[in-house]
Amino acid sequence: MTKQIYFASPLFSDMERRYNDYLVSNIRKKYPNEQIYVPQEQGDINDKESYADSMMIAKYDTDALLNSKLVVAVLDGASIDVGVASEIGVAYQAGIPVLGLFTDSRQQGATNKQKITALNDVAESQFPYVNLYTAGLIKLNGQIINNEQEWLEVIETYL
Repeated sequence: MTKQIYFASPLFSDMERRYNDYLVSNIRKKYPNEQIYVPQEQGDINDKESYADSMMIAKYDTDALLNSKLVVAVLDGASIDVGVASEIGVAYQAGIPVLGLFTDSRQQGATNKQKITALNDVAESQFPYVNLYTAGLIKLNGQIINNEQEWLEVIETYL
């Protein structure tokens, strides 16, 4: 069985699903010979009009993840989506590389003295929060990229 690319991303709002469709479309255009597993496309377990219990979802997606050669993961949001974080943990344990996409614009201005000084004031951080444990799991066997174009290009190095 050919190993696939597993696409990990939040998938519950219209905005998330549309962004996922956009990113997956770009991956499929750039890498037409690659098979992509996209959880939101799996009607058997992700049709929210139907029923799938937690064990069905965990088994279905984990089996697909373990049949993958690479996980591409969207890390954007108030924090890394809990399902995505779980998928990253499974991938790490299985030795599957993860290529994270983290486009949060608050990463900019890292040399701005006012932003650095504001870190001393409670609740005034101008920078995004990222769970360091999850980020570390990615960096131990992959990388985190901060823009879509570079992320799309770097996928090739893992194929």
